[in-house]
Amino acid sequence: METAQKQVETKQAWVREDLVIVPMRAESATDAIAQLGARLQAGGFVKGSWIQAAIEREKTFATGLPTPEIGVAIPHADVEHVLQQAIAVGVLEEPVEFGEMGSPDSTVPVRIVCALAVARSELLVKLLQQLVEMFQSPEILKQIAEARSPASIVRIFDHHIQIEQRDM
Repeated sequence: METAQKQVETKQAWVREDLVIVPMRAESATDAIAQLGARLQAGGFVKGSWIQAAIEREKTFATGLPTPEIGVAIPHADVEHVLQQAIAVGVLEEPVEFGEMGSPDSTVPVRIVCALAVARSELLVKLLQQLVEMFQSPEILKQIAEARSPASIVRIFDHHIQIEQRDM
């Protein structure tokens, strides 16, 4: 019992309720990034430069994933714009177009946006791997898209993101 309790205590809570916007309305990918970045900034997770840096990075390195049925984007900025680890999540009522990762001429209609604040490059790679794996499941995407409360979004991410403090 004690060992299980210690494992729970060391697990990083990546998504918090105050970092979730559900339902979210955005006019564009830029608008979605700005809204989620504002949440990250208000929570003290990123510097004031994060929003513009993430928007600029998105132009060069698009983050839209052509996932099954429900599009996802994982915008982020370089580590120098981050103060603490977190993920802000927005579930869009209507999809917005994000550039497709690895295919600059293609776009993806995105309903789920996960804005990442990660302060170490090697941790970013680990987190991206887990997110991409998570988003390959149509069932998980459906759960996120149909969630009606920030608490339910937090539960879904807590269940699937397995990066512990010692990894950080």
